Parts: sequence; C-alpha cells; structure tokens
Amino acid sequence: MSELPDWLLVSVLVFCLACSAFFSASETAMMSLNRYKLKHLSDEGNLAAKRAESLLKNTERLLATILLGNNFVNILATSLGTIIGIRWFGDMGVLVATVVLTVLVLLFSEIAPKTFAALFPEKTALPASRVLSACLWLLSPLVWLLNKLVALIFKPFGLGANSSDRDVLTNEELKTIVLSSSPQSVSQERQDMLIGVLELEDVSVDEVMVPRNELEGVDLNDDWDELVEQITASRHGRLLAYRDNIDQVEGMLHLRDVITLYRDKRLNKEALIEVLRPCVFVPENTPLRQQLINFRQQKQRSGLVVDEYGDIQGLITLEDILTHIVGDIAEEGEEEAPEIVEKTPGIFDVNGGISLRVLNRELGLKLPLDGPNTLSGLIVEILGNFPKPGTEVSFDECIVRVKSFEGGVVEQAEVELLNSIEE
Repeated sequence: MSELPDWLLVSVLVFCLACSAFFSASETAMMSLNRYKLKHLSDEGNLAAKRAESLLKNTERLLATILLGNNFVNILATSLGTIIGIRWFGDMGVLVATVVLTVLVLLFSEIAPKTFAALFPEKTALPASRVLSACLWLLSPLVWLLNKLVALIFKPFGLGANSSDRDVLTNEELKTIVLSSSPQSVSQERQDMLIGVLELEDVSVDEVMVPRNELEGVDLNDDWDELVEQITASRHGRLLAYRDNIDQVEGMLHLRDVITLYRDKRLNKEALIEVLRPCVFVPENTPLRQQLINFRQQKQRSGLVVDEYGDIQGLITLEDILTHIVGDIAEEGEEEAPEIVEKTPGIFDVNGGISLRVLNRELGLKLPLDGPNTLSGLIVEILGNFPKPGTEVSFDECIVRVKSFEGGVVEQAEVELLNSIEE
C-alpha cells in the first residue's frame, strides 16, 4: 500500500466516499418508499418498482447488504485517509485525516445523500434497486451468516424477522392516513366517504337507524278512511303495518304494491293485508358491514331493529347505511338543515339528535361511544334526568349547553370547545 502513488490513493478514497453516499442514500430511500404506491407502480409493469418491491420483501437481508457495503467502504476510506495523512503531514497526519474524513463523510456521504433520498425516495430507490440487487447476490453468503448471528442475538428476547406485521394496516391507521391526506389529493367529501366506509365495521345498526319514536306506519285496526289518509300523507316508500302499537307488527307495506292494487281497482283493507311483506328483524348490535351483506343476501332493503328482548327499537334501511357513507341527501325541493353550525369561533349550535361519532369527527372531540348513540342520549344519561334549557354538561374538551328540550329529547344544544378558550 505504501508503494502506491498518492493520486491513486486519493482516487480510491473519493470512490469509497461516493460508494458510501450511494449506500446511505439507498438505505434512506428504500425505507422511505410508500409501499402501496410502489405496489401500484409494480402492478403497472415498472421493472425498477418490481425490483424494489422484491428487495423490500426481506428487509433484514436488504439492510444487512447496505450496512455491510457501507461499513466496508467507510473503513477502507478511513484506512486510505490515514495513509495519505501520514504521507503529507507526518506525525500530525492521523489527526488531520480524522478531522477531514469526519467532515467529508458527514457532509458528502451521510447528510447530503440522505436528505436528498428523503426528499425524493422514488427517484433514488428505483434506479438504485439494480445495483442493490447485484450487491445482494454477491454478498448473499455473508449476509446470510450475519442474519443468522443477529437472529441468535434476538432469540433470548423472543424477537425474530417476522415479529411485526409492518405491511398490515388497521382500520384506525387507515383512517389516520385518509384524514392526513391533503385537500389537493383527497377532497373533504371523499375523505368523509372513505371514513364512512372504514367505519362500517365499527358502527352498529342502532347508531344510524330511524328510532322507534320517529317510525311512520299504519294501524290496521283503524277504519279504511283513516288508513287511506295515513298512506297518502306519508313521504316514505315503505310503511310499517301494525295493530294497536308498533310491537304488534304485521308486516311492511310497500307503496308500489298499493299503487298496483289501485290500478287493478282492488284497493281495500283485505287486499292491503294480503300484499304485506314479512318483516326482517335485525339485532341492534349488528355492524353496518354485516347488515349490508345481509341485505344483499336476503334481497331486502329494510329491517326492524330489535333489542335482546325482541322489542322493536327502530328501522334500518339500505338508504340509512348509504347515508352513513355519502352523507345526508335532501329530498327534492327540500333544503337540508346542517347538524352543526358555527356561531362564533369555538362555539357551535348542534342538533341534539346528531350521532356522537359524527360530532367527534367534525369537532375533533373524544366523547364516549360505548353508551348512547346521540348527543341527546348522552346528556340525559349523564344527568340522570330530563334537562332544562341552560343546563350545562362538562367534558374534558368541551362544555355542552342545552338550548331546547321537548318530547323527551334534547332538540338543540350549544357546544363550546375548551381549547379555543385557552387559546
């Protein structure tokens, strides 16, 4: 080594620093790649993306290869730098070489390449994948040995190469990704729809159903004129048919069946009872996703929600599930009233019947979801009695004031965010 000319030593040193920069950039870029975007590129036939995806399937081997190569060139660069320093500066050469190499390695082989790779992971990783694949093939015996040694080190701690599911995202992680998306890539409307789809497993039918006190139906024990009036006054395509009270349900009356009877001039109470369709009963804790599957399998569009005692709690329809995903759709000629209206910064007028999930999502709150489904129900449960206008309920993040209470429910409330007060 001492017989080699200085220019050759310097050239090899520069080459080692360049290789170190390559390995440093490759490590950062490969670990920063968006795995799902990479899979999309791979599925489209991008060869570089396929190579990168193949390398990332065994992260331990990839990291071992990169670190092995990086450490080798860094140690070689240190040795060459020391020789050059001693030749040029004598006894002070070791100190000079240490200082100069530290600066060069940090700037040109670590900070600069890693910063570039973090900013442009795809532009760095995809071209580098060809070289990394070759290095992995050349160093595979040594990499295999190193991985076995690492496995022995981890074994007493119960750790292994497959200890974690890095590529498996939970529903909550997917929600975080959706909510973190920029408005330019995913609009607010699309975010709400995606969150609605992801919540299908978490939300049960009793959270989105039409509650019992809002059900519309016809009492078959009423006289014919009253029945006709109830049918013509309804705005719904399906009505619950019962005797005396909703718990004595006889079936579902479809408006199109009534129209058919009228067209055939057979519209009377007896014919009306004949065309009643059997009701589908749905346990109140059924997840929306499961109920959507049930509706498809049963070829039904609605079902009566019952509690553990078999008492009817409400009506769930296919439209209710779709509304949870896409949001409320106002009827033709009807103006949709918003459930949340901001009066002043941090203070909102809120419909008492709003779903707690929706309220939490829209205002960034963490109101409990393991009890009542609506804000009104939560207020009544906490107070233990029917509140009067002006009654306040305090939570960690907000204060809720009752504005109006009628018919056993809070119709309107005011929500004041506490963090806005502190600011």
